[in-house]
Amino acid sequence: MSFNFMLFIVVWTFILLGLIVIGGYFMFRKFLKSLPKDDGKSDLDWEKYYIEQSKHLWRDDEKAFLEELVSPVPELFRDIARQKIAGKIGQLALKKDETEITQETLIQGYIMATPKRDHKFLRKKLKEKSIDMKQYEPYFKYSPKDYRNKKYAARTRQNLR
Repeated sequence: MSFNFMLFIVVWTFILLGLIVIGGYFMFRKFLKSLPKDDGKSDLDWEKYYIEQSKHLWRDDEKAFLEELVSPVPELFRDIARQKIAGKIGQLALKKDETEITQETLIQGYIMATPKRDHKFLRKKLKEKSIDMKQYEPYFKYSPKDYRNKKYAARTRQNLR
């Protein structure tokens, strides 16, 4: 065997191991989200529950606006982002006993469900639509700093009960 071929095999081995580790990381994160919490339901179960309970409250305008808001998310992750955001919006709408999801609830839920780094796009989009941001400023404190913020989930559950 030549040295170049052996070098190729070693490099290819590290590339494959790297890809397996990256894939395993994302699978493990999904696994952690599906583990039941103290109340017996996982985060994914709660998201699905709130989406199912609030499905009849969505109007076409709000669905289209939600699609606009999740448009910068890469297509591969867009369904997951949409589910997380729609779950939070549904949770807020049910807590407020709304008969339909309003634009205010949609924006509030988007803010609370997305990390701070995504708010720049939201502010830009609301400015384009001439929507005043002042009424939504208090909700930014409930937004997670990133997706791994465990205290966020507990804090928002307590605040919404």
